[in-house]
Amino acid sequence: MTVVITRDVPGRTRGFLASIMPEPAPGVYAAADLSKAVRERLWAVVADWHGATAQGSVVQGSVVMIWRDDKQPGGLGLATLGTPPRRLADLDGVLVSVW
Repeated sequence: MTVVITRDVPGRTRGFLASIMPEPAPGVYAAADLSKAVRERLWAVVADWHGATAQGSVVQGSVVMIWRDDKQPGGLGLATLGTPPRRLADLDGVLVSVW
């Protein structure tokens, strides 16, 4: 399962994501069987577009992608664009989000 959550991103980004994944709620995209190659390509495009929307030194909006990754804490991979950047950490068996 791969889930992408967007906030204040351009319509182009939302349209691109909607062409690959269903949008069950506004700004939330989910796909049950997205391959690693497709996920990485999707992220590369979104990251490139996100960097291109910077106004001065401030980047607008944010994008978070989570997916199953047995090598990461809690079995979840996490990638973020925008602010605040986050990462996942295992704190005595409890998965927490760290800024």
